[in-house]
Amino acid sequence: MAVLIFAETENRNYKKIAFEVASYGRALADQLGCALHAIAFNVDDAATLGTYGVEQVFHIDSPSLEPFTIQASGTAILEVAKAQGVHHLVLSSTANARYLAPWLSIHLEAAYASNVVALPESTAPLKVKRSCFTNKAFNYTTLSSDKSIIGVANNSYGTHEAPKTASVVPTEVALKTNSLKVTAVDAPTGQVSIADSDVVVSGGRGLKGPENWHLIEDLAATLGAATACSKPVSDMGWRPHSEHVGQTGKPVASNLYIAIGVSGAIQHLAGINASKVKVVINNDPEAPFFKAADYGVVGDAFTVVPNLIEKLKAFKAS
Repeated sequence: MAVLIFAETENRNYKKIAFEVASYGRALADQLGCALHAIAFNVDDAATLGTYGVEQVFHIDSPSLEPFTIQASGTAILEVAKAQGVHHLVLSSTANARYLAPWLSIHLEAAYASNVVALPESTAPLKVKRSCFTNKAFNYTTLSSDKSIIGVANNSYGTHEAPKTASVVPTEVALKTNSLKVTAVDAPTGQVSIADSDVVVSGGRGLKGPENWHLIEDLAATLGAATACSKPVSDMGWRPHSEHVGQTGKPVASNLYIAIGVSGAIQHLAGINASKVKVVINNDPEAPFFKAADYGVVGDAFTVVPNLIEKLKAFKAS
């Protein structure tokens, strides 16, 4: 018996979240007293996962797996899981993984727990701690099935090295003709990924127009951060939809989230609640975001942000 993880990739490299899932999988495998295996698609250095405790990587290199569709990716994971007799599968909480997990749960006849934030309290049966109510509370879920799928909440467990020598097994699966056709993918290029960034700088309507977005970009560049925006900003076409964060956009679970000129609508706050430290800069002291933020600055963004950038650059230089 082995724990199997799905290690997500992009541009033939592992995503940052793959290392967190591997770290969680290693600790879970140690609890269960078994090996840790991984399945990965289209990656150049598959053995890198050995740094985080993976002992064997089933690598599938196929153009049919890009771009992502549940039909192709789900079938590939399902075949490997069944062939290896896997009882415990660990995924991330990315949009793709959340899409895959219920499908896999049905086909593997496995119980699924999403938003898991810690290792199981017990293993017979599995009892896991999960975030709920848009990260405002926690609950404990017991998985009574002998097969389980765990969706690890992004940036909840962290990455932990546990070096192993990972053997890479080139794997082929019978992929059926995909009935879904992806015609275009709206993805940012040449930028820090929102999903992989420890720091996210986000802007709202308080920036007054796309011509002022350099404030967001300059602060993000200074911090090595990803840029993001609120839904109204995306709807008005100031920024691409790929930067829209919130409950109806991309969820954010960064270590630091800085919101500039964002009022803090409930849908926005629900999507960024998992961030560990939240900072808001807004000239309206009654903005809802101040109630959710760890730190707040009441002031004009056009004055505060340039001063902040100047101080950060001076600090870094010293």
